[in-house]
Formats: sequence, C-alpha cells, structure tokens
Amino acid sequence: MKTKKIIKITLGIVVFLTLPTLLFFGFLYFKYNEDLPFGTQPEQADVLASKMLESLNYEAYKSTNYLEWTFKKRHHYKWQKNKNICEVFWRNYKVELHLNNLELSKSYNGDTLINDANEAKALQQKAFNYFNNDSFWLVAPYKVFDSGTTRKLVNLPNNEQGLLVTYSSGGSTPGDSYLWILDDNYKPKAFKMWVSILPINGLEASWSDWTTTETGAQLPTFHKLLVLGLEMDDIKTTN
Repeated sequence: MKTKKIIKITLGIVVFLTLPTLLFFGFLYFKYNEDLPFGTQPEQADVLASKMLESLNYEAYKSTNYLEWTFKKRHHYKWQKNKNICEVFWRNYKVELHLNNLELSKSYNGDTLINDANEAKALQQKAFNYFNNDSFWLVAPYKVFDSGTTRKLVNLPNNEQGLLVTYSSGGSTPGDSYLWILDDNYKPKAFKMWVSILPINGLEASWSDWTTTETGAQLPTFHKLLVLGLEMDDIKTTN
C-alpha cells in the first residue's frame, strides 16, 4: 500500500507540473502555428531583397572588418569578420573559432588551453552553434543573398509583400525559412520563422530596435519574441 501511495503521489505531482505547460503550449500552437506560405516571382524577390539591403547600408556592413557584441548577457563575441575568426566567450570558456576551418580552432578554460581532443572538439561545436544562432539574430538581414539561399515574394494582408528567404545550406540548421516584413522604406520590422529548433511554425519576432554603429552598419539591439526579449549589448564595429 505504501508503494502504491508513493506512485500515486508522484504521478499527481508530474501531472500537476506538466499539465499547465501542455495546455499553454497547445494554446500557443493553435494560436500561432502557420504553414509555410507559398512564394512566387524570385526575380522580383531579388529586387526587394536588394532594396532591403540598401535601406540598411549594406556597403557599410560589408566593409566592417570587426564586430563585437553580447547576446542575452550570456555569450560574448569578438568577430574578425574579414578573417572569419571569432572568439566566443561563455561561463569560464573561450573558443577561438576558425569558421573557415574548425580544425584550427582552440578551446580554453580560463586562460588554460584544453589539450584533451574530445573536450576541445565538444566546446568548439558548442561555440559554433552559439555563433550561428546568436550572429543570425544580429546580422540576418545582410545574409539574404548568402550561398544556398532562395528568395520569393509572399502576398501579405493590406496588399503588402513579404520576402521569404530559405536557407538550403549553411549554419547549424539548413532548411530554415524566414519571412521578412518590411516598412515603407524597405527596412525590416519583423520576420516570421519556420525553423527546426522551434516546435511552432510561423512565430514572429520584431526587428525594430536598430542602432547605427561606428562603421555605419545598422544592427538590432533587441528582439521581442512572444513574451521573451533577446538583447544584443556592447555592440562595437570597426573597419
């Protein structure tokens, strides 16, 4: 009897803790989940993408050789963009990430170089995934013509048009799609996401808190995603 009572209490606690979460997720799913929209006219989509880049001073971003920022006060980055090398910092770890050749990367615990191959490689992969995610939230608009991308126009309400960009390669999660929603000056104000790491398709995040950096490149400082806030702090750029 005592064992049955313990099992019953344990099951009760599990249900009590998980049921509200399941109900909340179900509410979000039925409220926000959307199928990937149908896009057309890739040539006109390229024109729209070019106008978006122009609104953000793409030439200034392209000539920016160094970019530094902190993501959600957890991960810090010092990216030598011209060399495609980035120092990634979190907790007590640092990884010198060679993005063109991960085999050249080095991992540190504090100031101590990690010589254990398995540990070093695991940290390098973690840093690579952090970089792919966190840098995308910073520079995604500038990546609409990256290798492996396709662009299409999507009809939106109020006779507006969105820019649907799909990444068939690159990053940590190839196959993801993003629908850019632009203002009257072709500057991004939000995008919707169809990505493998999120269980709900079509979630919208803001792209509205912009800053003009020292080099003239325009970068976001904050995104709103449902009730979450994603902060980009300590942004620095040099040529």
